[in-house]
Amino acid sequence: MSQAKINPLRQYVRWFDGREKLPHFFCSGCGAGQVLNYYIQALDKLGMDPNRMMHIGGVGCTARIPVYISTDMMHGVHGRTLAWATGIKLAKPELPVVVFAGDGDLASIGGNHFIHAARRNLDVTVVCVNNLNFAMTGGQVAPTTPLKAHTMTTPYGNAEPRFDLVELAIASGATHVERWTTSRHAQCAAAMQRALTHKGFSLIEIISQCPTHYGRYALRTGDPVKLMEWIDSQTVTQKQAEGMSAEELDGKLVLGEFLRVERPVFAGTTFA
Repeated sequence: MSQAKINPLRQYVRWFDGREKLPHFFCSGCGAGQVLNYYIQALDKLGMDPNRMMHIGGVGCTARIPVYISTDMMHGVHGRTLAWATGIKLAKPELPVVVFAGDGDLASIGGNHFIHAARRNLDVTVVCVNNLNFAMTGGQVAPTTPLKAHTMTTPYGNAEPRFDLVELAIASGATHVERWTTSRHAQCAAAMQRALTHKGFSLIEIISQCPTHYGRYALRTGDPVKLMEWIDSQTVTQKQAEGMSAEELDGKLVLGEFLRVERPVFAGTTFA
């Protein structure tokens, strides 16, 4: 790659001719690299400077995304991203704060922080890469794993109904909620732009392929293309959902922009 092509990226990513952070840590075929790509495009489109933002990652595959962004970032214990985000926003309310979390990070050990940050309408953007399992630690069942799905810890099928993160966020009080898949490039990038300019709690959930674990255990394939095709078969747009019965929608995840409203944001002892 020529210097002319690399230089425009340097304000956003820790590239430096590939000697610092890239190539990335993600498994071959993982959707987290796509999400990083879409997010960088959103920053570029908005002209936002990541050096004047705070990015937070917890523990998990998704939590590595901020490592590749040229920014101040925090990377620490599992499930506490929104606790840190709350403290940062109360100390510096003008600072844009973006959290990258996996579905296990956000909905399992971090579930309490998630519902209360949404309830308070904390002014942060949460990008959740939902790969349907605990991928970093070997492919265990997660709160978002589909019913009856096989994982490392559910060899006979998952017996627990899954959380719908969109419904959970809306019920908890979030003011901007969207869900897309890694195969929908334009929609993901546009959703991130809307989230970055929204005043209040934004959740962008992106359903992602995990060839290394979920694919091998649940679908008996590590082919990322086949996994993306399977995800497409399990998702429908809001328009498609309008013409489907409850039985047809059973087990499906609906994609789209579900909510974007204005409400006072949490500012400690008051709302602004």
